[in-house]
Amino acid sequence: MFGPDKCGEDYKLHFIFRHKHPKTGVFEEKHAKPPEVDLKKFFTDRKTHLYTLVMNPDNTFEVLIDQIVVNKGNLLEDVVPSINPPKEIEDASDKKPDDWDERAKIPDPSAIKPDDWDESEPAQIEDLRAVKPDGWLDDEPKFIPDPNAEKPDDWNEDMDGEWEAPHISNPACQIGCGEWKPPMIDNPKYKGVWRPPMIDNPNYQGIWSPRKIPNPDYFEDDHPFLMTSFSALGLELWSMTSDIYFDNFIICSEKEVADRWAADGWGVKRMIANANEPGVFTQLMAAAQEHPWLWFIYLVTAGLPIILIISFCWPRKVKMKEADESTGSGDGPVKSVRKRRVRKE
Repeated sequence: MFGPDKCGEDYKLHFIFRHKHPKTGVFEEKHAKPPEVDLKKFFTDRKTHLYTLVMNPDNTFEVLIDQIVVNKGNLLEDVVPSINPPKEIEDASDKKPDDWDERAKIPDPSAIKPDDWDESEPAQIEDLRAVKPDGWLDDEPKFIPDPNAEKPDDWNEDMDGEWEAPHISNPACQIGCGEWKPPMIDNPKYKGVWRPPMIDNPNYQGIWSPRKIPNPDYFEDDHPFLMTSFSALGLELWSMTSDIYFDNFIICSEKEVADRWAADGWGVKRMIANANEPGVFTQLMAAAQEHPWLWFIYLVTAGLPIILIISFCWPRKVKMKEADESTGSGDGPVKSVRKRRVRKE
């Protein structure tokens, strides 16, 4: 089995093959490791994609999407379960001895509980320093029936029982209501149940495990590339999405042939699809129709440069005007000053 698979928000690209046990003749499925790339974009971009599996005689494999490698490995190392079984297995008849001690730590047998150890003290006690807050209402309930609630018109007391208004928090209980009790604090005298300290177990023997024996079903297949032959190609489809098409399948022994075939088929189809894609402006307008809040983003993006230009240029003009007036670049004030100087001389 090879190809894409989507289940909910789980995106997969399967490569599964059957391997025949050379001794028992039983077939077992082998699953290649999953790709380490994000596959979601290939399922959600609504574009045509080309999925390719390449298997080489040296047992290496490659998985490609749109002629780009997204997964690769070795049939002897990167499939689960592994092709070759372990040489040794655990002996099912082996049993752990009754005197086997797996405890790494044990209570110190020489430890003695101190005479002043009091186990009766509780972990928490009431805070005797606490004082009931002013305004605490002892006689007010914490919750009261909602005075604004009304019995529904379709309420049937014979079937639904007697109607009662839902309860809400009592607005009078701003400080607190009901019986006041001091808060609980940690008890400084609390010690808990006494237990002896733990020490290393002198009789520790480690974690027991059954002994190993030769695997009677062991075999070594160094060429899992030589799979069993097949004579048909089938599609397994289960989809709730319309407008999904699968076409142009090829199985060959030369990758160059598949690449040329892909260029003549999928390559042309992708080129035509890219040429027919709407422009950036059309895509932005279409996105805004589906998500109206994008109009705000567009407005901010377009208006921000204008605001920045105005904010940088306007103060400069004001300063230039003030500078002109202070240096006498205007006609009126300069002429009057010059005339007065002339008369004074």
